[in-house]
Amino acid sequence: MEKEQNPKAEEKMNNKTESSETLENNEKESEVKITPEDKIKESEVKITPEDKIKESEVKITPEDKIKESEVKITPEDKIKELEDKLARTLAEMENQRRRFEKEIDDAFEYGGFSFARESLNLIDNFDRAKQSLENDEKIKDTDVLKKTLEHLDIVKKDLISIFNKNNVKEIVAVNKKLDPNLHQAMMEVEDKNKEPGTIVQEIQKGYKMKDRLLRPSLVAVSKKPQKNEEKSEEKAKK
Repeated sequence: MEKEQNPKAEEKMNNKTESSETLENNEKESEVKITPEDKIKESEVKITPEDKIKESEVKITPEDKIKESEVKITPEDKIKELEDKLARTLAEMENQRRRFEKEIDDAFEYGGFSFARESLNLIDNFDRAKQSLENDEKIKDTDVLKKTLEHLDIVKKDLISIFNKNNVKEIVAVNKKLDPNLHQAMMEVEDKNKEPGTIVQEIQKGYKMKDRLLRPSLVAVSKKPQKNEEKSEEKAKK
């Protein structure tokens, strides 16, 4: 009986030792196993608040201090800068006001500039009509022609008086020196009695509206007569 009991007791003892060994092995394995999170935590460096303050502090050299002192603007400098900006703004406003006033004045004075320039064709047409009637052989030296020309002159005079009331006036050209601002030379005419550059003929009348040119006078200008030798040389070249 004792022998039978002993094997059973030995088995129990063996089972206890095996279970205790497995528990110890499990505990060791649990202690040895490291998760990825544990590795990340271990790799992180512990930073204290003092270290953070030290890191945030920027090292300032003496040169940087000099630069900061140069950059700093004093209240006086700020006042001067504001005064300068204010003066420029006021000057721009004044220039703009003057420009607007000039535009308003020009609108009143030269508002009919384009209309006046287009109306000059009426005077030209009166002159052309008069010239064509005078050159018509059928009615030449007749009472009908005289009456017609008289009526045309009356209408033309009324039209010119309306222009004059609106400061539209003819440009005097004949026997005047050529002025590029008022006259446009269309041809040159030899004339011994006139100085070179003198207007000897007016092809089309020019007009001004106050101090502005509506259209220039188309004119013929005198020049010195050429000698016979010069003329022959020019003909030979041609």
